[in-house]
Amino acid sequence: MATDRAVGLSGIRVGLSLRGDYAVRTMLALGWQGDGKLLSASRIAEQMDIPARFVAHVLSDLSRAGLVTGRTGRSGGYRLALPAAEINLLRIVDAAEDRGEPPRCVLRGGPCGVDGHCAVHDAFSSATAAMRADLARTRLADLVRPR
Repeated sequence: MATDRAVGLSGIRVGLSLRGDYAVRTMLALGWQGDGKLLSASRIAEQMDIPARFVAHVLSDLSRAGLVTGRTGRSGGYRLALPAAEINLLRIVDAAEDRGEPPRCVLRGGPCGVDGHCAVHDAFSSATAAMRADLARTRLADLVRPR
């Protein structure tokens, strides 16, 4: 006997790429460090459970976006380039997430084409815009504030 299962909205997941996840974790570590103190890439990897081989790539993304600065050498490390109150999650995510290819269509598996949009295009576009607005409102300072 076959049964139909309805999948509600609770089955939808919004997430980050691994690189985006690591960028957020890196910024949290630097935000918790505070006071402009330098934190080494190896210490960030250790504290935030990020594979050491990825930390340099993520720090490069964040540096290019103007979110972190680094100093080389034995006493070098990284720190926030701006106060945590001036950095929002959207800027962190955008620094690390690949924006090179057009968004994938939920139904077609590729971008909605010139022949029109799929049946759910507007709904997912609206949800994406709302998520990006929420990320833009969330400041790093709010996330690293002592509880």
